[in-house]
Amino acid sequence: MKIQRNGQAQVLNEEQFQELMSVFSPSDKLLFGICYYTSCRISEALQLRKEDIIGDRLMFRASTTKNKRTREVKISSKLAVLILDIGLPKAGYLFPSRDGKSHKSRQAADLALRKACDYIGLRGFSTHSFRRSSLTKMYRAGVPLPLLQKRSGHASIANLALYLDIDRDEVDAAGELL
Repeated sequence: MKIQRNGQAQVLNEEQFQELMSVFSPSDKLLFGICYYTSCRISEALQLRKEDIIGDRLMFRASTTKNKRTREVKISSKLAVLILDIGLPKAGYLFPSRDGKSHKSRQAADLALRKACDYIGLRGFSTHSFRRSSLTKMYRAGVPLPLLQKRSGHASIANLALYLDIDRDEVDAAGELL
């Protein structure tokens, strides 16, 4: 559990995710929806521009990704609904800063999440919870690790495995397959 910015971010279950989405501002709902539905990092989402939406895909430019590789992710039907409901700017950053000269800061996104979590009584969650939650949910649904790696942009499957929330019961059950 993450406590005072130490430890690993908790994984959101579906109910917690929906509850958070219900209390976010429209802009934060879209921001964290992008993090969840594309498995991206908060910094990648914050730097998205209207021009990075190409048809039914979001392009995470090499200059904004941790591994400096461009990555494209298809916009899922649930994310498409969010985009339509909330709307997008005509150009520029999807999440502009207050002065409009740059994008919203990671600190501002973190503060919005902490306020929402405090409001509904959630503890141990961070902006990284959305990425961990989406990857864990897909893993539990049987999506192979190489596909998750390609989607998330992790440099290795070993790095990806650190994100996944695998509980003791799953480890014990694996042994029963032998």
